[in-house]
Amino acid sequence: IVLTIGVTMCFTFLFNIDRIVVPGESEDSTSLQIVEASEINAGDNMLRLDAKKAAKNILDKLTYVETAEVGRDFPSTLRITVTRCIPGFNVRYDGGVLLLSRKGKILSDGEVYTDIEKIPIINGYAPSEKTIGAMAASENPNKDEAFAQFVKRFENEKCDDISVVDLSNEYDIVVTYRNGMIFRMGNWSDVDYKLDLAEEVMKDDAISGKKGFITMVGKNQCSFRSSGEQEVVTEPAATAVTDAL
Repeated sequence: IVLTIGVTMCFTFLFNIDRIVVPGESEDSTSLQIVEASEINAGDNMLRLDAKKAAKNILDKLTYVETAEVGRDFPSTLRITVTRCIPGFNVRYDGGVLLLSRKGKILSDGEVYTDIEKIPIINGYAPSEKTIGAMAASENPNKDEAFAQFVKRFENEKCDDISVVDLSNEYDIVVTYRNGMIFRMGNWSDVDYKLDLAEEVMKDDAISGKKGFITMVGKNQCSFRSSGEQEVVTEPAATAVTDAL
């Protein structure tokens, strides 16, 4: 009887929310708007609260919130931590241009590119989802896989040097760099690894500062060709040693 009474009190009278804290930042949402979007109210019981559902409510209702986490600080404080969306990609399609966050959330759908410095343009993605606030998706699963790898790359590393990614042919993806170099990286597999190879080639003393074409050759080599010069095949030393071992 005592145990039953104790459990009942925990889910009714005890651990009710009397304070909600919202650390973090959002592009266009106040703390009050974030709390309202979560559908959490003062007086709600913390043990009965569905934290995952509350976080999803925030992400669905507030376009410029990238991540949301709902945590409990017992006995009566609720903490809602959010991060703001950072524009990361302009995705061109037949009807216009989608502005996506660095994690792939759709922020806007317009007719022109968002004028933000050093945000790459994605061509040929063929988006199947264009709803503002939703996560981007393509009609082609291979292009989805390729784009997911680019998203991860841009999230973890500074990639201001890439201006255009052409996914029109997922078997022949083309990356254009702001220095004028064009990289034909082949299919959608191992995007991160291939970009590392291309960047290593561009740093080579014999190639640095030139404009031309870099092309994947096999799995661990790249060739370089500039106007009027013979094609050069390079193989990173670290990769060669690994293969030899």
